[in-house]
Amino acid sequence: MEISLDELRERAAKIKWFFCDIDGTLTDGCVYYSPEGELLKKFSLRDGTGFFLLRQAGIKTGFITTENSPIVEQRAKKLKIDKYIFGTHKKLEAMQEFVQIEGLSMENIAFIGDELNDVKLLRACGLGIAVGDADKRAKNSSIVICEGLGGRGAFREAVEILLDLRGFDFEKIINNNL
Repeated sequence: MEISLDELRERAAKIKWFFCDIDGTLTDGCVYYSPEGELLKKFSLRDGTGFFLLRQAGIKTGFITTENSPIVEQRAKKLKIDKYIFGTHKKLEAMQEFVQIEGLSMENIAFIGDELNDVKLLRACGLGIAVGDADKRAKNSSIVICEGLGGRGAFREAVEILLDLRGFDFEKIINNNL
């Protein structure tokens, strides 16, 4: 989906929440299992810095996933995620409900995903973003496609694209908070 830089900036200016899928977006899409079930997921620390940057810019953060994982719950706590929507197989409907409760519109939502179950939400939100190794239908439904891969910096790249479009001052963060 092609849009002009001016329209991209207009969309970015309206974003109040940045939601992300987990498996294949914040992770590389692999899960380690033991006989007891899910054991490990790998998350990028660089992607984690993206959540810090969003907080500095005044943008709230959320996870939306079909999974209901104690590992993801721990990651949400560590990253100080504002909203965790889990166990939903209808992401668009869950987001529409969230937006209505919060008094927002879909144009206030940025979302990054990678898979078929993300397509409807990617199309409906204000700024749909796909990771570099996303399914082609997810890419075709997105306004921005990252070069980075899921779990390997794509989320951080997406955050920096959003913040650049909004004219965010990274030097101010470096000088004042790091």
